[in-house]
Amino acid sequence: MFLTIKLGPCTPAVRWGEESPRRHDLLYILLLILYNILLILVLISNLHRWKNYWIRGVLSLAMISGFFLIIYMGPIALILVVMSVQIKCFQEIITIGYRVYHSYELPWFRTLSWYFLICVNYFFYGETVADYFGALVQREEPLQFLARYHRFISFALYLAGFCMFVLSLVKKHYRLQFYMFAWTHVTLLIVVTQSHLVIQNLFEGMIWFIVPISIVICNDIMAYLFGFFFGRTPLIKLSPKKTWEGFIGGFFATVVFGFILAYLLSQFQYFVCPVGFNSESNSFTVECEPSDIFVMQEYTLPTVLQNTLRWKTVNLYPFAIHSIFLSSFGSLIGPFGGFFASGFKRAFKIKDFANTIPGHGGIMDRFDCQYLMATFTHVYIASFVRGPNPSKVLQQLLLLQPEQQLGIFHTLQSHLRDKGMLPPAAVQAE
Repeated sequence: MFLTIKLGPCTPAVRWGEESPRRHDLLYILLLILYNILLILVLISNLHRWKNYWIRGVLSLAMISGFFLIIYMGPIALILVVMSVQIKCFQEIITIGYRVYHSYELPWFRTLSWYFLICVNYFFYGETVADYFGALVQREEPLQFLARYHRFISFALYLAGFCMFVLSLVKKHYRLQFYMFAWTHVTLLIVVTQSHLVIQNLFEGMIWFIVPISIVICNDIMAYLFGFFFGRTPLIKLSPKKTWEGFIGGFFATVVFGFILAYLLSQFQYFVCPVGFNSESNSFTVECEPSDIFVMQEYTLPTVLQNTLRWKTVNLYPFAIHSIFLSSFGSLIGPFGGFFASGFKRAFKIKDFANTIPGHGGIMDRFDCQYLMATFTHVYIASFVRGPNPSKVLQQLLLLQPEQQLGIFHTLQSHLRDKGMLPPAAVQAE
């Protein structure tokens, strides 16, 4: 009954320099996997015990299918989805505050909350445009003005909102108004700042977006399944249904899943190349010479493993090793984002942030762990992976005055000459 995935000549085991697997081949494989999962759900739906889980499973499958489709559509679609999720999460948290204090008729609370959201997004995404689309900014004079004075404009916009808040203060509601002012800013910190980090990860290469998100999804599913079948020991009082068996089982399953997914995606140039902007075609590009962490390397196994496996060396992508650390964080620390959200909901005596998705609650209920994972991924890239980016350095140089560029040229030329890296012809010509 189940379809077998038969890999053709264009899928995996492809080395760089050969023809890279095509995107529609990957989509075909993903659709076959989803088809087999759907068949499993159809089979178990006939059991009464599984009826509720069937409904939740179908919706989960629909969300995963939509995720695959958005990935296929490319980085612009992913950015738009991240921004949409961010806005919905912000709305759900702000609505909780409004429900608690709406009877006090606090003036301008929702208006100012949305205004601050616009200001913060303008600041963060303006920085991103200036960093990654320098060629486009240089070509358009209005964008040059906005890029040059971006931080001043952002501060002026925020200052206007700050003044409006002060003017809205009402004598009998001072304390409540300051509570809600703090509520809005903490929400911005949790939602907008971390959403910005998600997009920063995406620009490093879609693999840095897909793998962390998939790790959290896998851990959520596997911890649930292990807890459902083997759970006996409660894990934490904030979430009575969480068990140690689910927590530990989810950890091992997620590490294996993350390793396999990282190994597979590392073979596709579409996923590993940083997202760039081509000024000639005015479009995003994902073409590059893959960095070392996405090139197959040979590793010597420890002596203990050599005796056990009878292998002396293994060939792996370095990113697959990085995925072990990402999976470990997503399985051991990531769930605390969910525990934090559970404590928050208990504090306000609500079951879910909203009822947007039947059986799952609100969007924030699905992304409570994702934001923590996105922050860790961004810190991990900056600390252990990312090196100097030549394209960003070049963009900064192009913004300088001609005499400044010439001074840097002479300094660099002198530095290379001292290191003996300039060819003789270049030294003689000088």
